[in-house]
Amino acid sequence: MNQDQVKEILLSIEDASLDFTLVFSGKQSKKVNGLYKPEPREIIIHNRNFNGDDNLLLYTAIHEYAHHLHCCSMGGKLSGRAHTSEFWAIFHRLLEKAESQGTYQNVFAGSPELTQLTDEIRKKYLYENGSLVKELGRELLKAHELCTAMGARFEDYLDRVLCIPKVAAKAAMKMFQYNLNPSVGSDNMKFLTGIRNEEQRMAAESALLSGKSPDLVKTEIARKPREEDPKVTLEREKLRLERTIDSLTKRLDEVERELEEL
Repeated sequence: MNQDQVKEILLSIEDASLDFTLVFSGKQSKKVNGLYKPEPREIIIHNRNFNGDDNLLLYTAIHEYAHHLHCCSMGGKLSGRAHTSEFWAIFHRLLEKAESQGTYQNVFAGSPELTQLTDEIRKKYLYENGSLVKELGRELLKAHELCTAMGARFEDYLDRVLCIPKVAAKAAMKMFQYNLNPSVGSDNMKFLTGIRNEEQRMAAESALLSGKSPDLVKTEIARKPREEDPKVTLEREKLRLERTIDSLTKRLDEVERELEEL
């Protein structure tokens, strides 16, 4: 694979509004596999780093091309910080496109051992951790009700009794109130609590569950208004109502058990 072929592949993944050059350095580098120079709009690939591995070479080329597309979106100039959330969103979008058209092969999908470990991490740690934080939010809401009934400040209870940050406590409470899916993990759940628009929040959650990267979701989904047809809107409302009914049913069962114990 030569440099012209690589450039052609990059343009087939996604076109660029500004032209660029792509060159093979013919050298080996111990520091980086490639780099992007924004002023001359030049991608340099240290092709002797790859030992004939075209897939890894393409991965590097796509990474550097993401810098160029980011530069294009910024009017031809990049800030001092290159690896921003916007950059990672562009890069992950390009990888998805390249995988879908068969240009680039997802290296993570080729290892049965890694696939098994990934399932274990998702189920045993991400889901369980998310569930625990969500349950904490439920208990904190109960504590808030009790503090209010006592005439005490809930914030003081968080500071002086539980000794936990108010921001973390409020995020956990919102996780429960919004009935977020613990499968995305507690960190992503915390991010979702910051999305006020319910439709955008649910769209972001769905994107995370489908395998979209957090940076891509934050940049391309959570920050943009969504236009949907009436059917999609009704289906989303149906899901929202089902979640609310499920949450209220669980709370009703808890209240009935507490009443029986009194």
